[in-house]
Amino acid sequence: MKHLLSLALKSAWNRRFTLSLTAIAIALSVTMLLGVERLRTQAHDSFSHSISGTDLVVGARTSPVQLMLYAVFRMGEATNNMSWTSYQAITNNPMIAWSIPISLGDSHHGFPVLGTNRQYFEHFHYGDAQQLSFLEGKPFDAIFDVVLGAEVATQRGYQLGDAITLSHGMRATGPKHNNKPFTVVGILAPTGTPVDRTVHVSLEAITAIHLDWVGGAPMPGFSIPAQYVKKFDLAPKEITATLIGLKNRAAVFKVQREINTYDKEALLSVLPGVALEQLWQVVNIAEKSLKAVSAMIVLVGLSGLIAVVLAGLNERRRELAILRSVGAKPRDVFILLTSEGLLITLIGIVFGVALLTVLALFLAPIVQSHYGTVLRAAAISINELKLLTIVLGVSLLACLIPGYRAYKLSLLDGLTPKI
Repeated sequence: MKHLLSLALKSAWNRRFTLSLTAIAIALSVTMLLGVERLRTQAHDSFSHSISGTDLVVGARTSPVQLMLYAVFRMGEATNNMSWTSYQAITNNPMIAWSIPISLGDSHHGFPVLGTNRQYFEHFHYGDAQQLSFLEGKPFDAIFDVVLGAEVATQRGYQLGDAITLSHGMRATGPKHNNKPFTVVGILAPTGTPVDRTVHVSLEAITAIHLDWVGGAPMPGFSIPAQYVKKFDLAPKEITATLIGLKNRAAVFKVQREINTYDKEALLSVLPGVALEQLWQVVNIAEKSLKAVSAMIVLVGLSGLIAVVLAGLNERRRELAILRSVGAKPRDVFILLTSEGLLITLIGIVFGVALLTVLALFLAPIVQSHYGTVLRAAAISINELKLLTIVLGVSLLACLIPGYRAYKLSLLDGLTPKI
């Protein structure tokens, strides 16, 4: 058997160029398969951890998915707002520990503007209960102070002290509030969540920039300069939503029921975890499609392996005869050919995992800055190990084809190949 393995290795070395290309094809397909699986898993983790430590999200009555889309992910627009009076009535509930009001509707170069208060920086958590931290600066104090998410600051090249203006509405081409510029006083550290793409201002600032606007448009011939806005009542009349934390999480269903049956206004309160899972199901079809495409690419790579081994069988009939002459039995030839294909697959898997690790290290900052997903170079997970086992199993089944073909040829040819 030692001589047989030696001959088989020398044969493989003589065909190293062809077999290397096949191993590379398998490595690339394995990289894509594991890459999609890792990206899917980490995207799901990042998605589900976009908000943490919040017991209820409350807004005007709509669907739970839509409420989460605009309250957490700043996507889309609210069909209606909730009144400030209702917000105050809800937050006066003795079971509520803290609340974060949220006002949306404006933007800055396509980035959503979020009006809130300082409790946002104290109580908003993401990931594994991580609190927001500042890369530079501090929370807003003055009316026209602004705090930028990490991605906003990076893409626009902003620094502390820079002046920016906001646009009315969510379109980047919307009318601008040019007469009321803001000053950058803080830049948040990256979180891998929608916070990175958000421009944060105070609720009073949202009211201030709309003092001279009516019906979504500036009042013709009338403008209130920034230095005079303090003369007006800047308390908000309505907000988009609010995030609520309870003193005792056991009371969450009781508080939720009270809010949902609030008789002064039609409101909806949802549990973030439940609503996020519902929202994730919306993209589940695309997730499964990606996995199917990756699996097909792996099958194509293994098909190429079979084709290469089968195509070379006729050229190797003399080699098979030599193997028979040194004592190899037909089953030995079968085992050698099958093992050769399996070895190539194994080499491809090893290189595929190594390539994925390298790509994860280099692409992680790009993926996080552009897509908000934290991509980590982690050890092989149980799910990934299962996928690799399936690939190896399918490879073994596939390699039985050239192995069986070689077995039949060795029986037909004996010690004299028919060439």
